[in-house]
Amino acid sequence: MKTKNIIWIIALILVIVLIASLGYGYYKKATMEVKNPIATMEVENFGSIKIELYPELAPDTVANFITLANRGFYDGLTFHRIVKDFMIQGGDKEGTGSGSATMKDLKDDGDETAYTIKGEFIANGVEKNKLKFEEGVLGMARSDYTQNYSPSLTEESYNSGSSQFFIMTKNNTSLNGYYTAFGKVIEGMDIVHKLEEVEVKAADNAEETTNVEVSTPVNPPKITSLKVETNGVDYGLPKTLEPFDAMAWMYKQYGLDPSTLGQ
Repeated sequence: MKTKNIIWIIALILVIVLIASLGYGYYKKATMEVKNPIATMEVENFGSIKIELYPELAPDTVANFITLANRGFYDGLTFHRIVKDFMIQGGDKEGTGSGSATMKDLKDDGDETAYTIKGEFIANGVEKNKLKFEEGVLGMARSDYTQNYSPSLTEESYNSGSSQFFIMTKNNTSLNGYYTAFGKVIEGMDIVHKLEEVEVKAADNAEETTNVEVSTPVNPPKITSLKVETNGVDYGLPKTLEPFDAMAWMYKQYGLDPSTLGQ
């Protein structure tokens, strides 16, 4: 009888310990503050810029940016477009504004197929992202096919982001809700403002018109390193989409077979 009581007491103690452990685990998880990832960008001859990323607002965009950065994609690329009192833009491996990342840049077993990600902003159905495009905010660049092709290509335009990003040098409310804002500069805003002062010219292939944008740096500032500290959190890979093929779309409008492109 005494042995049986001892066994019951031991069992009861074990149950109490188990419940206490589970309770502490849930408490720790509920009260633990997960720090946002911090990107550190080194720009040759300019200095360092630190950017806090906001995965709770734009999870796929942040996952994409982190993955590319920590795989070395941005190292050696330049700021290819700079508009004073607006923004500085980089992340294009072609350096022309027309390049994008491929699946090979995103993962080891990927190929050279280009990809895009969903635009995470209000106009595209992501209502939780209300981060305004103010000075220092990091945004994802995208194409606008509605201007050069058709007003009907809104969805294709919204979901055309890949690797290019921009940092605001001044507030601009016209972008709010139409582009993905996913981070903000927390150190080095003075560096950003120095970058927007570099000498620029019209693109070499720009047509001579009164409205041509003068935003191509004469000596494009180089990103020597861009890495993200995730504080031990794995943000995974982004959900990828197939890029819109503008030329194939145009062929179809004329009843032509897209497979004959270039023939």
